Amino acid sequence: MYDVLLIPVLEAPMPALVPVFSCRVPAGFPSPATDELEGLFDLNRLLFRHPDATYLVRVMGESMSGAEIHPGDLLAVDKHLEADHGHIVVAVVDGDCTVKRLERRGETWWLVPANPAFQPYQIRTGEELHIWGVVTHVVHELLPGRLTALLHSRD
Repeated sequence: MYDVLLIPVLEAPMPALVPVFSCRVPAGFPSPATDELEGLFDLNRLLFRHPDATYLVRVMGESMSGAEIHPGDLLAVDKHLEADHGHIVVAVVDGDCTVKRLERRGETWWLVPANPAFQPYQIRTGEELHIWGVVTHVVHELLPGRLTALLHSRD
């Protein structure tokens, strides 16, 4: 059930200011973009809304591929948020760590994969369950190898 690899965050994030343009980018036929800069946006404000309660994990396995969470992706996980029905969470069940969607079905809670090749897991009374946080964002790499190299450079 080990679907995640914890990534240590060693210090408070510095602002990661990136330009935000006011134009929308069509996913179909390209059109000329305007050169109007809307402003600068601190990416950390998006990914780390509660910096003292947020951490990153790296995904292993295919159980959440239907939610566009793929092997190697980074997840921003917020421990400050209260997990509820429909949230994707990092959970530990009887010592095994996993990322799944938390669902309530009647009076029963389930950890549900987003891939039909995997079975939902019913949380039973008496089991040791810890929710380590709610997944708020997915960082999916489009240029393979760069994220891995960056993470290894921290070792």
